[in-house]
Amino acid sequence: MFEAKDDPLLSRRDFLLRMLRFVGAAISLVLVALLVGVLGYRLTEGMSWINALLNASMILAGMGPVDQLHTQGGKLFASAYALFSGVVFLVVAGVLFAPLFHRLLHRFHLEDDDEPPGQD
Repeated sequence: MFEAKDDPLLSRRDFLLRMLRFVGAAISLVLVALLVGVLGYRLTEGMSWINALLNASMILAGMGPVDQLHTQGGKLFASAYALFSGVVFLVVAGVLFAPLFHRLLHRFHLEDDDEPPGQD
């Protein structure tokens, strides 16, 4: 997926295309997580589609629920979904920063190879 340490640095255009693929993957993960939340609120609390979307979006964004929860199932789901949302946040951040971090490390490695041996 990423170039090896001996490969040349990707061109700016190819790197931007890689970033677009990773942004697409991150958006897909967020949409799947949002779908899980919407369906969970619909099934456990019987919320309307728009209220389920609002509550799932707010929890996924780290803001907290909007509507008061009335059932034990809804409260258990909201607890699990909040923890799940925290993990999704970390995964999405990793997906977005992985190509940037790799390019930075690859560039530093290429700069180190330009120095003659024995000089630090």
